[in-house]
Amino acid sequence: MHNEIDKRNAFSQFILTGSTVTPQAEDTVHSGTGRIGRIKMRPMSLFESGESTGSVSLRSLFDGEAFEPQPNSLKLQDIAYLTCRGGWPQATLLEGEIALDQAFEYVDDVCERDMQRVDGVKRNAERARLLLRSYARNVSQQVSYGTIKADMLSNDANTLDEDTVADYIKALKKLFVVEDLAAWNPNIRSKSAIRTSDTRHFIDASIGTAALGLGPDDLMNDLDSFGLIFEDMAVRDLRVFAEALDGKLYHYRDSSGLECDTVLHRRNGTYALIEIKLGGEKLINEGAEAMKTLAMTIDTAKMKNPSFMMVLTAVGSYAYRRPDGVFVVPIGCLKD
Repeated sequence: MHNEIDKRNAFSQFILTGSTVTPQAEDTVHSGTGRIGRIKMRPMSLFESGESTGSVSLRSLFDGEAFEPQPNSLKLQDIAYLTCRGGWPQATLLEGEIALDQAFEYVDDVCERDMQRVDGVKRNAERARLLLRSYARNVSQQVSYGTIKADMLSNDANTLDEDTVADYIKALKKLFVVEDLAAWNPNIRSKSAIRTSDTRHFIDASIGTAALGLGPDDLMNDLDSFGLIFEDMAVRDLRVFAEALDGKLYHYRDSSGLECDTVLHRRNGTYALIEIKLGGEKLINEGAEAMKTLAMTIDTAKMKNPSFMMVLTAVGSYAYRRPDGVFVVPIGCLKD
């Protein structure tokens, strides 16, 4: 009896203090089902941290409401800074280099401390760093554990197997450091096989930039890499908004090469196709054409047409609707 009381007191103390140490499963007296609601706390979106005007609402677009062109003031240099700063609440209250330091400190804590205690398994801090760097180099891409392993081995890891890579990634998922994007599996008329590999993503893009030692100027000097890292940040914001809309975020790719960066699928069966681009007419056109092609392959006898299609950009003077119906929205205008 005393043991049971002690366990309850220990669990209550865990709840009250907000301890970061996860209680062992055998110490939990009750599963919490029906009593405890679990909420996943994410880094802040640009709308929550005040950088996005929120002049374009995803909820309104799902409701079929149009909008007049909306101005966007964020430039590419601003987006580069916000990507490296991240959505950490403390960082959003700071400015300049001090704000950027938060992500570097977070990566240090994950590698040096959190990875050592997440499930009682001792792990190598330098190997954890190598994995984070490899994840960052492959962010927003559908790469296998084998590819990540090969990348780590090429960067001075001694010996390594895929089981070890899988174990470290599992630990990072438990710590809410990485969160891959699952594949969307719609009803389609096309005979192309749907690829089911996850897309690699961090909880916040600043983890990847910090792991690689990158700052805003580095992103500006390598726009190809910036495009993939920006997609990582956009996925962060879209996940926040999706959950507010009773939805989940997915990606789509099939064997013909047709893909869509993100699909926001709501519990009521409605969904939106969203391509993510840095900006520029050529990239916007490519994203719009890919989504329109995907929309034509969907079997509308078995599921709905997309509620809308959007190219989400890093920059652009305005949010607007194209003549073909595709919305072009800078991330600095978006909210749920």
